[in-house]
Amino acid sequence: MNAPLPLSQWSAAQRAGIAGVITDIDDTLSEDGQISPLALVALQALEQAGLPVLAVTGRPVGWSLPWLTGDAGRGLRPWPVRGIVAENGAVALSLGPDGQLQRLYRDGPEARQTHYQRLQAALQAVEAAIPAARRARDSAGRETDIAIDHSEFEQLDPAHIEQVCQLLQTHGLRFTVSSIHINAWLGEHDKWIGACWAVKAWLERSLPDELAHWVYVGDSSNDEVMFKHMRHSVGVANVARFLPRLRHPPGYICQHERGAGFAELATALLSAR
Repeated sequence: MNAPLPLSQWSAAQRAGIAGVITDIDDTLSEDGQISPLALVALQALEQAGLPVLAVTGRPVGWSLPWLTGDAGRGLRPWPVRGIVAENGAVALSLGPDGQLQRLYRDGPEARQTHYQRLQAALQAVEAAIPAARRARDSAGRETDIAIDHSEFEQLDPAHIEQVCQLLQTHGLRFTVSSIHINAWLGEHDKWIGACWAVKAWLERSLPDELAHWVYVGDSSNDEVMFKHMRHSVGVANVARFLPRLRHPPGYICQHERGAGFAELATALLSAR
């Protein structure tokens, strides 16, 4: 495994060729469930410079929608992103030209219903077998996956995290560990497949054919599939705690954590234009 290089060593020529940004949300743009003001300013600057930003997250549909559409009652402004791919690649959320919400699902309604029943059975089995394991508080908004909280509101030690993952595997589920949750689902999708799908749907472009022109930024094991596939990848500084377990680390690492790290990346991109 090659250790990530400091972001300052990413060449200006490569940065100048970047035409779009794909980003994780939790602990990359946000902290404690709220977007960093620095990250929000960075998103606006990237959009104004003509660099589209797509967010890909393990968070559920219900959690993602207010950040995409805005919620005046809760004082939430919509983020300047082209869309959010939620639930690790299963659902793509965007706003149409008329401002109306558009949802795309990888699976049809019958498959989603069948999967939902299997996922809920697995979730109940995990909670029954491992009393320390608690479903994530955003579970009510999940449509295509389940999540166990290990660091957001509950704390699971590494042994219990491993135990949860093993049990999910016995139920035939795919799973990944983010900075806050253990996510599990049925189907072949993941963040990479979801990102490719969204770039094609929203921008009519092929991500695999344009890897020289995209960068991904993330912070945890849940981002490893993107670090693996993307030619240009960056970790905000808090990715450091996951590096020992990553077979595919990011190519570069920021000096700063979370939203400040994302802002650091945005500055690096904009300074090369």
